[in-house]
Amino acid sequence: MTSPRRSRLVAAVCLAAAAALSAGCSKEEGSGAASSDTSQGAQVVQSPSAGSSGSGCTLDAYGATKIDLKDAVVGFSQSEKEANPFRIAETRSIKDEAARLGVKKLLTTNAQSQLSKQISDIKDMLAQGAQLLIVAPLNSDGLEPALQAAAAKHVPVITVDRKLNATACKDYVAFLGSDFVEQGKRAADAMIQVTGGKGKVAILLGASGNNVTTDRTKGFVDQLKAKAPGLQIVAQQTGEFARDKGQQVMEQLIQSKPDITAVYAENDEMGLGAVTALKGAGKKPGKDVRIISIDGTRNAVQALADGQYNGVIESNPRFGPLAFATAQKFFGGESIPENVIISDRAYDASNAKDSLSGAY
Repeated sequence: MTSPRRSRLVAAVCLAAAAALSAGCSKEEGSGAASSDTSQGAQVVQSPSAGSSGSGCTLDAYGATKIDLKDAVVGFSQSEKEANPFRIAETRSIKDEAARLGVKKLLTTNAQSQLSKQISDIKDMLAQGAQLLIVAPLNSDGLEPALQAAAAKHVPVITVDRKLNATACKDYVAFLGSDFVEQGKRAADAMIQVTGGKGKVAILLGASGNNVTTDRTKGFVDQLKAKAPGLQIVAQQTGEFARDKGQQVMEQLIQSKPDITAVYAENDEMGLGAVTALKGAGKKPGKDVRIISIDGTRNAVQALADGQYNGVIESNPRFGPLAFATAQKFFGGESIPENVIISDRAYDASNAKDSLSGAY
């Protein structure tokens, strides 16, 4: 049964997300733009029974002090340089929602994909008086020194988009994000549909050391085994979630595995890199080689609309409304689930063109 407290949390998040639609957000990056203000783009939380789970964390249980966010210093730790649409949209969403709510001061840092820098960034924000931390972890492990520093000052930590291998309501309040295993399963289902369940698949793995890569791989591999034994996985190589790395890996695979008929990229940037590599080799992406990826960037959805791609599972980066709504409930004394899971849409050839406004 859904508790009244969790029902109020979900309702508040939806209201906050809707309100955020009035805040514009776009930034050019590479060949496309990242946006967070479209009517189709707001995050939607699944009902608690569908994925928002855990015993719950309260202000008293965490040992934090009640504050009003309008008078607070909030820190946001971004894990990777803003060189891809996901990170651009995520950071912009946090900034926009803080501005909308009138947060007294928002501190923002970027770890530039360096774990040691993310630890020092978080400690620096604590030294500057941060009373709430929103953290996009670089890795699932390794942030213990930063978490310990926050705990010593009784500063709540809310994590977004990647999980920590740590103890909820002790090391952090809650994780906000997608069900990454489910994303992998949905990508597999899309792959089965566009290939007819037969062919040779290469997986472009994300960066090692975080649950996103592990879970997206597990979901995809397990689903193919269960539903499409005719789809054979012939290669798994990391592209580090980067377009240039994805292109390099795909170029190598074209030489070593010329009979590949499908690619599962664990984010859009690697998938788009694969498109470039296939074109360079004289192959037709989307036709000679089917491509499914995860994220929902505008560039990938456009490629899908143009017939050079075959499917995209969304991973929504617009965490601002959800993160601040969760914080408001937490400081208001409500119990916050350990995992607050959002719903992700899917793009395919039938809806890509009409859905571009919802991509980022």
